[in-house]
Amino acid sequence: MLAMGLSDTKVGFLVTVCTISQMIFSFLSGPLTDKLGRRRATAIFDILAWSIPALIWWRAENFWFFLAAAVLNGSNGVTQNSWHCLAIEDAEKKQITDIYSIVMACAQMSALFAPITAILISRLTLVPAIRILFINGFILMTLKVVILYLASKETSIGKMRMQETKGKNVFRLAGGYSDVIKIILGSRGTVFSIVIAAVAWIVQTINNTFWQIIANKKLLVPEAALPLFMVLRSILAIIFLFFVIPRLAKGLLKVPLLLGFAAYFVGQAILLMVPVEGVMKYPLLCLSLVFDGFGIGILGMLSESLIALHVNPNERARIMALRFMMIMMVTAPFGWIAGFLSDISRNLPFVLNLFILILGIAITLFYYHHKDSDHSAERMADAKTGSL
Repeated sequence: MLAMGLSDTKVGFLVTVCTISQMIFSFLSGPLTDKLGRRRATAIFDILAWSIPALIWWRAENFWFFLAAAVLNGSNGVTQNSWHCLAIEDAEKKQITDIYSIVMACAQMSALFAPITAILISRLTLVPAIRILFINGFILMTLKVVILYLASKETSIGKMRMQETKGKNVFRLAGGYSDVIKIILGSRGTVFSIVIAAVAWIVQTINNTFWQIIANKKLLVPEAALPLFMVLRSILAIIFLFFVIPRLAKGLLKVPLLLGFAAYFVGQAILLMVPVEGVMKYPLLCLSLVFDGFGIGILGMLSESLIALHVNPNERARIMALRFMMIMMVTAPFGWIAGFLSDISRNLPFVLNLFILILGIAITLFYYHHKDSDHSAERMADAKTGSL
């Protein structure tokens, strides 16, 4: 977007627009997921959120193309809900953390194709190379939708909810959220999982949006080399997800959460200390990615596992809908705020991240030391795993 003439502030504004769009679609995702079914909702809104925006990004010429794509891309607020329900509703609690470890690892594997991006950029320059990638993205995402739809089946709870909501208006179903809010507020574990997910989401949004900007514009890393750093971070995250994090994510999730926030904090702090020139520039940049890779992997997996462990299974779709909407509501201003800060100094978005990560540590300590907090779901999942 910067190569197309957009300022840091406009980039941040587009992130905020996409977040607001996600928030609106997240609000409707519960009724839509229940009414359409997990499987069908995922297929329809994956096309709207990814296939069509990919075509718009391919032909993008100015700010308005990116704005239209951002609004449509926000409809992934539905698939965030429907896909998670489809993935775990028929699974046992003891399998949930393992499922999310595999999901996070697979997500990171996509970055392993980044060297192709580096080659295209070096030969074609940035904008033509990215246009080719968006066409490729359209083809692959559409193929993924077809394969998932044909290979999956509706969950047992999904079938039940489709029958219960048959003939009912989506907006009328959305009006029943007051009861769901009471269920959420009645569970400290659910509230905690939503807060942790919001903190992780804000940090990840800022990092994903502005990491390449600080690396290229401040640290003067060549554009063709940027994808290689993303590959390194993804490889590290995969290694941690398969060989380190599963050993940590047993019993109470307090220690893994604290380690995740602390590692992410160290990674962001090192990034701010990387010199523009000198022999330590690239070693320090790589070291920051080691800590980022661990933080991204463990916080991403745990933030999803926590809600899956604590949520009321019979109201999963509507609770997840409100959860995503709340996260988007909190996250929405931070794209613009971080863009505004980046226009002042490339460092400031990451300084903001440091404060948010400290907040995450404080919230985690408060929850696990509060006498009224219920940790039975985490202990139960661990007990079931240990008995195998």
